[in-house]
Amino acid sequence: MSTLTKPAPGRAAGGDRPGRAPGARGPRLAPGRPRRFGKALGPVVLVAVWSAGSAAGLIEPRLLSPPWTVVSTAGDLIADGRLQGHLATSAQRALLGLVFGTAAGLLLAVAAGLSRIGEGLIDGPVQMKRALPSLALVPLLVLWFGIGETMKVVTVALAVFVPVYIHTHNGLRTIDSRYVELSETVRLTRRRFVRHVVLPGALPGFLLGMRFAVTAAWLALVVVEQVNATSGLGYMMELARTYGQTEIIIVGLVVYGLLGLLSDGLVRYTERRVLSWRRTLAN
Repeated sequence: MSTLTKPAPGRAAGGDRPGRAPGARGPRLAPGRPRRFGKALGPVVLVAVWSAGSAAGLIEPRLLSPPWTVVSTAGDLIADGRLQGHLATSAQRALLGLVFGTAAGLLLAVAAGLSRIGEGLIDGPVQMKRALPSLALVPLLVLWFGIGETMKVVTVALAVFVPVYIHTHNGLRTIDSRYVELSETVRLTRRRFVRHVVLPGALPGFLLGMRFAVTAAWLALVVVEQVNATSGLGYMMELARTYGQTEIIIVGLVVYGLLGLLSDGLVRYTERRVLSWRRTLAN
């Protein structure tokens, strides 16, 4: 008779350590349960080191302003409305570029993933674009679209559509061929095949691509707003550089970082909700 006993109700099979397989022995290999506010540990430590270095005089204020100066400056920018105005302009540009870039990347990925002819026509140019930094195209885009809003939105869209295309296309190509054979057996139409097999199968890859895309949108925006712009967070930072206002530059960097984390967090939340059926080490 086995010496293993049935675990008590409400307890995992591995004792008081949840997430282990029934009867599992030896060291725990999984990373464990997520810690509440665990992701804040790194930033907190970074700010603590920054504060200690500034207080001890180890960091030159002209090169890196103390945290309390940055907080005070942020309060002043919020009080006079400058930060909100620049933030609204940048958010609008990023959102428009994200929408257009995501739509283009998704449509091209589906066209290339479901057709060999489409793949031959689309995949090569996209891979060439992937090897070219979007910012290297700025001089050409300025010639085509001028220095207005269109150029900035197009630059962001070009930075966004590549990761969406790459990961969605990879998700399509890794769909189990048995699902395709089953769909042919039950004689699914092309539309129903795309709806019930292709899109669900490509969804994990698409969401992964979106995580890269939202980051790429802010990375492209922070640079393109420093090119003949009159508003936006990048313009605010470039103007501060001209006058040697390090604290304003840091405020802009912190806002960009928070926006990137918030955008990535929204995509990850959507991923957990939509793909709740998956069991991974992140669960």
